[in-house]
Amino acid sequence: MTIEEFEILLSPQARKAIEENIQRNPAEIALYKHIEHPAIIATQVKRLQRAKSKLPSLYKVRAIMPPKAYEQSSSELCAERKRLSGESVLDLTCGLGVDTIALSSRFKRVVSCEKNSVLSKITQHNLSLLGLDNVEVKNCSAEEYLSSTTEHFDWVFADPDRRGERGEKLVKLTDCSPDIITLLPRIKEVSDALCIKCSPLFDTAEANHLFGDCSVETISLGSECKEVNIYINSKPATLAAEAIGLFRFEIPLSGATTAQPQNPTKEISEYKYITIPDVSLVHSRLTLAAFSGVADIWSNTGVALSVTEPQKVLGRVFRIENIFDLGSKELKKELKGKRIEIFRRDCTISNADICKKFCVKEGAEQSWCFTKIDKKSVAIKMRKM
Repeated sequence: MTIEEFEILLSPQARKAIEENIQRNPAEIALYKHIEHPAIIATQVKRLQRAKSKLPSLYKVRAIMPPKAYEQSSSELCAERKRLSGESVLDLTCGLGVDTIALSSRFKRVVSCEKNSVLSKITQHNLSLLGLDNVEVKNCSAEEYLSSTTEHFDWVFADPDRRGERGEKLVKLTDCSPDIITLLPRIKEVSDALCIKCSPLFDTAEANHLFGDCSVETISLGSECKEVNIYINSKPATLAAEAIGLFRFEIPLSGATTAQPQNPTKEISEYKYITIPDVSLVHSRLTLAAFSGVADIWSNTGVALSVTEPQKVLGRVFRIENIFDLGSKELKKELKGKRIEIFRRDCTISNADICKKFCVKEGAEQSWCFTKIDKKSVAIKMRKM
């Protein structure tokens, strides 16, 4: 977004036009001749409509939404999960300010760095719309601020830019901007605690290779991994998985390596419930630890089976209707012509191959899990609870 577009959106006429057209089709707004700058108004309405569920607080005050900053921002639900609080925090990567806003409710003072001069002005404007007076937005890079500050903060927070110059996605922290690994010695002089938000593709095991004993959490929303957060402070290191809206599973870091798979101790037909582990558990490699003592059978990358309905598990629980050998004629007969929701765990056959082999289409008519039980490939017909 240019400074000229920002200034246009600040005008009373533009704000009135946005408010009057907030429910309308942006494509139609762009053709209106009775309002000034219809294309700019239409684009802003489009982004606000998309932000209604992702960023409800900013939507409510009709905040200004630059395109790149919006696309790279966290949802408010994810931003609010950060487990840090205190008197003061330094946010090295302000952007649109979604994480900054969440931090402002847990710290008395927030200092946030944004090197883009236009985005810095936009974020300050949006913060004023929200009535936040405990946030200072500094128009400078993280490197510039760290090199000049003499302050000490309770926490430093960083969400490095994970887009390259050509728009490609970056996963390694050393490829992102700012380079937290390089800045780490100076960050430790400024604060005793650091939180880093990483790509949802970030390998959680890599955190301990980079930073030693640190806490790592994987956050999911709607069965989709959203972010991996690293906490470097004086507290004992833990590994955690959290599905927003469900609950959190957290254990000491050492506990994740001691959990073991559990093989069947009963006839397969005796198991009545199947749990598909949440993506946050799988990504954190916590499936074994989470189901130990909760289910009767569990595997590293697969599913959990139990005789009785499991309680408080981080995953989707289904009632088992039938279990078929993957190569049986009965399975082909049962599936032919159906529309099925496909779950694959520890299964080498792709969704497309399943559809082709069994003459099915993907849909929501029935739920099926293709997995292995005691090294045997099976298909499990499931009923939603």
